[in-house]
This record gives sequence, structure tokens and C-alpha cells, in this order.
Amino acid sequence: MDEVRKRLQEDGPGVHIAMFSVHGLLRGEDLELGHDADTGGQTKYVVELARALGKHPRVARVDLVTRRLDDLELSDDYAKPVERLADNVDLVRVPAGGDEYMRKELLWPHLGELAQNAARYFEEGPGVPDVVHGHYPDAAEVAGELARRWDRPFVFTGHSLGRNKRRVLRRAGMSDDEIEEQYHIARRIEAEERALAAADMVVASTRQEVEKGYELYDSAPKARFVVIPPGVDVDRFYPYYYDLDEGYEPDEDVVKARVRMRREIGRFLREPDKPVILAISRPDRRKNIDGLVKAYGTDNELRQLANLVIFAGVRSDIEQMDDNEREVLTGLLLAMDKYDLYGRLALPKKHQPDTDIPVLYRLVAARRGVFVNPALVENFGITLIEASSSGLPVVSTDHGGPQEIIGKAGSGELIDARDTAAIQAAIKGILVDREKWERYSENGIAGVREHYAWRAHADRYVSALRHVLEATPSPA
Repeated sequence: MDEVRKRLQEDGPGVHIAMFSVHGLLRGEDLELGHDADTGGQTKYVVELARALGKHPRVARVDLVTRRLDDLELSDDYAKPVERLADNVDLVRVPAGGDEYMRKELLWPHLGELAQNAARYFEEGPGVPDVVHGHYPDAAEVAGELARRWDRPFVFTGHSLGRNKRRVLRRAGMSDDEIEEQYHIARRIEAEERALAAADMVVASTRQEVEKGYELYDSAPKARFVVIPPGVDVDRFYPYYYDLDEGYEPDEDVVKARVRMRREIGRFLREPDKPVILAISRPDRRKNIDGLVKAYGTDNELRQLANLVIFAGVRSDIEQMDDNEREVLTGLLLAMDKYDLYGRLALPKKHQPDTDIPVLYRLVAARRGVFVNPALVENFGITLIEASSSGLPVVSTDHGGPQEIIGKAGSGELIDARDTAAIQAAIKGILVDREKWERYSENGIAGVREHYAWRAHADRYVSALRHVLEATPSPA
């Protein structure tokens, strides 16, 4: 620990951080967000966090470790042992559990193998890292084991929590047996308890996550929590009006994405130039996309005011998707028919997240639209700060992290996601009141830059790590 403290000092050489994120699909560019339930915001978060930490003057090196895949159904990118993310940041892929992709619930028996192979990589290669950070409880199992092996500080980020997820799924009508069979939730909760008990620092996105999420855990009272909100790349999620400036010349990828998104959305809609109500999420029951479709489909005024556009992951054939995703997407198609939303509702099958999503926010903002997050539970809500950074007003669930985001950024309104009338009223209120729309748009642009830029996140992370180590007694 003393050596790590020295490396963090102003005249020290900087620390070597090893981060672990073992499920989903990780690569440096063109992240396949929405490929399945495991390839969502967390995968993007860890890649951007690794790059942000790599830029910090007190960080010498960052290695982001994940599972190596050599699956014929996936890109060759996932088989590369090492991918350079930045000058001093590598994405490292180690083997465990064979070559084929598997969902996170099936990874638990293979985590020991992953830890052993990761240990071999560091000990025979770049050297033992100074800090070990596990993202999500499966990676925390690996990171915790290696932290003990090397006597290094252990950092844990939960991202979402098993006890909370089980409670939400029970409310949604699933039995405990169904939840256990699909999600292996008991094993996950045990891993979360171990991580909370062992971690030198637990990173949470919001104060509410600590007070209303981790409160269900026996190990939480003694855990060392640090609240550090995720960041957003404000150079990619820039204000929509830049694109409207005749003197602004976007790069070729942005121009192509703009054409692609207009075409992709327009082919669904009779009146493609109307304002848009936009939602972006994985096809997961907890995201409550069907609740948004119901709110839109049962309100004639809302249907006249705007089109509804939903990007629910990436798909080629719904029948080949996991049960949860297939049921959600099938439900959306049935709802489209039930409420006769043909020509008003767009459900695009594919997009390129790195380039298309920032452009999509700006296109919707330029049409004076609204972004909606109708999730039943939301630990943080990265899409809210992306939309707000682009100048697109938001309507969001009041459960979890969005309370703090909207409180700080002032970019929209909170609603009870189970209240159809509340969703309808909030969206219409922003669409029809130009002054309100402008106020939320301007607040979001300024608020995100003040509170949610990646540089600020990295500064807080390093500062918190230094504080935790200073408070840790040196061994006798």
C-alpha cells in the first residue's frame, strides 16, 4: 500500500490500474450496444472510463481486462489478445470458459480460470498493477481474488444490483423460481455482498444508489462508498445547433450517420418531419418500453403532435433472441398493431452506436423533440446525460439516478414510470411550450459540461483513491 501511495503523489510516477469487465462485448470502436442484455451502457462506460483515467497525470497505465472470444458468429475483433485504446491504455482479452460467447449468468463457473489467466498475463508481462477494479459482481470476483493475491487496493463498481433487480422482477410478476432460473440471482447477490465487504473503495453513481440501493445489503454499513457520476464525451455529444450552423463542417462519419439515421427513421413514418419522441434502451422488461408505447398509443393529442421512435437494441431475427428480449420486442410489435401506430412508430433494427446515437439525439433536438427514459428502475441513466448534452430535453423515470441528473442538469422532468397519464402530460408539456423546451435544452447543455464531463470523473476517482489509501493503515 505504501508503494501505491507514493505513486499517487504529485512527484510520483503514477499508478497502474487494472480494471475488469468480463461479460458483454468490449472493443475500442463501434461498440455493439444492444447486441443483448449484457451489452449495454456498462460496456461503453468502462471503455470510456479507461481512456479518461489514462489521461490523468497521476495515472501511468490502464489495462481493461475482459474475456477473449473466438466465436464464428462474432467479429474477429473479440479474439485479439490486446487492443490499444489510447497511448497508455490497453484492452486485454484473456481466455476462460472456451471460445464461444455466453451470457453473464453462465460465466460464474469460469471466473477462477479467468483470474488465473489474468494473473499470468500481468506477472509475465506489464507487471502487477497498483490498483485492481472490478465492474459488476462477476468481475469483482476476479478482481477481489487478484487484489488479495497481490496485496493491492480493491475497487468495486456494482452498476446494477441483484437485490434491487429481484425486487423489481417480483413486482413485474415473475416468481422466485423463474428469477433464479433465468438470472442466477442468488449467486450474484452473494458475490455483491463479498465485494462490498472486501473493497477498499466502492464507486456509486449517485447518493441515492447508496441510500436506496445498497441499503438492502448486509455488508453495506461498513462499505467505503464514493459517489462519482459517470461522464460523457462532450466532444461527441455536442449541442444540436452546431449542425445547423452553415459554417460548421462535420467529419465524413457524422455526415454519413446523419443520412443513415434520417433514412432509417423515415422509412417507418408517414410524416417524418414531425417532432420525435425518442427512446433508446435494451429490450428488457425493466426498461418499460411497452409503457411508453401505451402512453403514446392511447393519447390522440400526443399522436398528432409527434412521432414515436424507439431504438431497442440491435437485431436481425427476433426469433433467435433470448426469451426476455424476444418477449419485449414481440410485445412492441403487438402494441403497434393494437394501437394502430403504423406510420407513427419507428422500430429500427440496427444502428452504429458510436456514430449514429450522437447524431440521433441532435436530429431529434433539431425537430424540437423529447427524449424519454420510462424505465421501472434506473441505477444511473447515461442516455439522459447524452441527450441533455446534445440539447435534447428529457422526460425520465423518477426512480434512482435520474433524480440527481435532472436535479443537477435541469434538463427535463421526472415522472412515475407506472403512471401513463403522467408520462403523457410531461411529454406534451415540453412539446407544446417552446419556452420550456428552450430552457430545458440550454440547461442540459450547460449542466452536463459542469457536472458530467469525463475529466471531472477521473479527477474525483484519483482524489478518492488517494483519500482511501491515506486512511488505510500501513501493515505493521
